Amino acid sequence: MKPNILFLFSDQHKASVVGYEHHPDVRTPNLDRLAREGTRFSRAYCQDAVCVPSRCSMLTGLYPRTLGCLANGDRSSVMEQVVSLQSALQANGYHTAAFGKRHTFLGCDAGWSEVAGHLPDESEENYLTWIEAKGLGEVFARDWGAEWGHAPPGSIREGQPRPCAPLSAQVSELPPDATMEAFTAQHTIEYIKRRAADGQPFFCWANFIRPHQPYTPPKKYMERFDTSKWGQGANVNDGIAKPASFDEPADRLPPALRTQRESVDGTWCLKRCHEDEQLFRHGLACYYACVEEVDTLIGDILDALEQAGLAENTIVIYASDHGEFVGAHGMMEKCAWGHNVYEDSLRVPWVVRWPGHIRANAVCDGLAELVDLYPTLLDVCGAKRPESAYALAGQSLVPVLCDGAPLNRPFTVSENWSQATVITPRWKYGKWLDPAPIPRDYRSFGDQLFDLQNDPNEINNCMHLPEAKNARAELDNALQSWLRATPDDGKRALGGLSYEQS
Repeated sequence: MKPNILFLFSDQHKASVVGYEHHPDVRTPNLDRLAREGTRFSRAYCQDAVCVPSRCSMLTGLYPRTLGCLANGDRSSVMEQVVSLQSALQANGYHTAAFGKRHTFLGCDAGWSEVAGHLPDESEENYLTWIEAKGLGEVFARDWGAEWGHAPPGSIREGQPRPCAPLSAQVSELPPDATMEAFTAQHTIEYIKRRAADGQPFFCWANFIRPHQPYTPPKKYMERFDTSKWGQGANVNDGIAKPASFDEPADRLPPALRTQRESVDGTWCLKRCHEDEQLFRHGLACYYACVEEVDTLIGDILDALEQAGLAENTIVIYASDHGEFVGAHGMMEKCAWGHNVYEDSLRVPWVVRWPGHIRANAVCDGLAELVDLYPTLLDVCGAKRPESAYALAGQSLVPVLCDGAPLNRPFTVSENWSQATVITPRWKYGKWLDPAPIPRDYRSFGDQLFDLQNDPNEINNCMHLPEAKNARAELDNALQSWLRATPDDGKRALGGLSYEQS
């Protein structure tokens, strides 16, 4: 019997903001349960810390440069030709469904039997029509405006101004069963019931937009956070724990991050929020509450899976497309246009459970990549992939998941238009594009090298230290070998820039 696949997916979930990584403030009992009952990858990385490139890369098993998708607006002829994961599974007899935010395009988004998206451009059945039918469209427009300053596109209020909130963080007035997350969960639960009735194997991609901004959790999830002081996160009255690198001086950061740190106006008024740290604590608490909302709804979905009698034959996966700063380096959000190097953005949560097949309560510390998802699922399901012009970039992790084999990948690479980063078990090297794709002088700031073993918070750039000379050479050689081995047809089709040989 073919296993079902339930892929629970969030947007912008920092890997360390979960209970099983001992976060001081956040409680995630359902994700913790998945981790106990399955295998988690403690060093899983996205291929680009931006939504569309990361998602398209993951669902095609190709690196962003091969796709020609390194920024949200990129589209290429390669993206039209690919065979997506869901298309491959569909060809092998799977019913495929996606609920919530997909944010994938062209061939990367092909192969769905059923969809219900968040916005009108994703599907006819969508959250905006759903929330309007509940008479709550204006309440949601207020939430959307917290980041964008206007009502959502495609809504009957499109373009109407709504007030922004500092750090895009405010408590929502929506009831808990009317959020975008609730929309995803409710559709997923109903889908599970239908599949239990007809017995067809399924691949369901359940997408939560949170904890991505706007950080607008319902009051229910904010009530236990005390934002009036810094604390240790030991109990509900202890305040919000200050992130370890929160007070890092802005002048030590890359140009775009420094500019954002010095802003006093608009949504991302970071200087103002450093001067009034209660604003920052409120922003952190809103992010944490969004994580806890997603965790609660994941619990509802897992309960539905068990009640339908499908838990034993369903592979459950939890992951996110990329992370975010959440106060690290004194930053909020991810500033994706200005870097692609920090662990906060690149490392993602990744947990896999399949009772009786995948090892329980196991942790893999090897370097995993989101492009590994495609070959892993084909392998574990015994599915064959239709002919394609491109070989998959990742590797099957079935030996790791089922047999406990070591994952000995020597390095991994994550890349966007600004910066390519090579990560080894100990070191991380971020190399800027030449010239930079946006008008800031990154070259004068210099490349970045971090010793993750001795500096896990990535505060001290080792690039020019004599004792790091060998590491610099090793990582630069790794990057150049990866560039030679990785097709860049899509990037070249878009007129993409190459890396300076240095």
